[in-house]
Amino acid sequence: MSNIELKIYFDFACPFVYNAAIWLDMVKKNSDKKINIEWKHFSLQQNASTEEGFQVWETEDLKTTRSLMAAIAGEAARRQGEDLFQAFLMKLLVERNGPKRIPLNDNEVFLRIGSECGLDLERFKKDLSDNSIIKIIRQDHEESVKNHGVFGTPTYIFENGQGSFVKMFIPPENEALEAFDEFLALFGKRNYFGEIKRPQPPWPKGAL
Repeated sequence: MSNIELKIYFDFACPFVYNAAIWLDMVKKNSDKKINIEWKHFSLQQNASTEEGFQVWETEDLKTTRSLMAAIAGEAARRQGEDLFQAFLMKLLVERNGPKRIPLNDNEVFLRIGSECGLDLERFKKDLSDNSIIKIIRQDHEESVKNHGVFGTPTYIFENGQGSFVKMFIPPENEALEAFDEFLALFGKRNYFGEIKRPQPPWPKGAL
C-alpha cells in the first residue's frame, strides 16, 4: 500500500472547493491507501481583479476582502496542528455552503468554529491578528501562478508535478473511490491530456 500525496490550491469562497473536500473525505474513509492532502491558498479575488496594481494582501480593511480573513483563520488554525486545520477547514466549508451561508470576513464566526473544533482559543485569537500570516497566503498564491499556472480552484497538483483544475459535483459515496481512482489515472498520469470540458449546457444535466 503506497501513500497518495496531493497538493490542492483552494479559496474558501469557491463552492467547488466544498464539493472537492466532501468528495475527498469520502475517499479517505473508503480507501486502503493513506491520502495526504496539503491545502494551499489561492485568491480568486486577486486573480479576477482588473485594477492595475491591485494586491488584495495590501488591503487596509480586511473586512472588504472576499475571503482573505477566512484564509488567515485557516492558517491560524494550522499553527495548532494539521488535524485541527483539516477539521476547521471542513467545518467552515460546510457552514459556508449550508443554508445559513456564514460570512468569510467575521472573526467571531471563526472563533466559534475554532472552539467547536477544539482549538486553543487564546492562541487562535492571537494568531488571527498576526500579519505575518498574510505573507504565507500571498506566497502560496504567487507560487501557484508561477510554478503551476493556477487560475481557479480547486486545482490539484500531483506527485509528478502535473496539475488539474476540476469543477465537479459531489458523487454518490458508493462511487467516490472509483471516481477518485479514475481521476488520478487520467490527470495524475496521462500528461498528454491538456484540457477537457463538457459543453455548457447541457452540463450539469443528470449530475445533480
